[in-house]
Amino acid sequence: MPLIERANSVLVVVDVQDSFLSKLPLHEREPLVARIAWIMQVAIALEIPIVATAEDESDTVELLPLLKNLLPPGQCVFNKMVFSLYGQYDIREAIEVLGKTDVVLVGQETDVCIAQSAIDLRDAGYQVWVANDATASPWPHHDAGLRRMENGGVVISGIKGIYYEWVRDVPTAIAIDKVVTSPPDLVL
Repeated sequence: MPLIERANSVLVVVDVQDSFLSKLPLHEREPLVARIAWIMQVAIALEIPIVATAEDESDTVELLPLLKNLLPPGQCVFNKMVFSLYGQYDIREAIEVLGKTDVVLVGQETDVCIAQSAIDLRDAGYQVWVANDATASPWPHHDAGLRRMENGGVVISGIKGIYYEWVRDVPTAIAIDKVVTSPPDLVL
């Protein structure tokens, strides 16, 4: 699998919602959200498009406001009613219209929506990376989901590795570091 190409990338933020976060141990929730927020800010700084979903969105269920507020003005959060986002026409079309080949997935839950989406995207011809430290499911399901995806041809990487593949050089890394602060638990 080649390196991620920034010009060919899309970041997909999947179902980071209170209902899924509440399943995680308390000490895992804030760092996960901070890492996802950081990679979203990096994507925006690098002009990498973001597609975001919330499962069964309603008045009481939505993408975390912290993350939703990072999206460009006017960008929608797709109301995902299937587990594999690639199985829903409007989300699939939003990804396809971008014309990108490299998809990076972050969010929840690793063993269900992330895994099904990653495998479907891979089967559709995309090169897919999943950030193992910016996705989550309650133990032991996170690890099982990562193994399932890796066996299906999905690249499992940390967001640090994805970040450095996107920036590729020291001047770009310095420029990004000036505008985006990394989360406290991530050493670059």
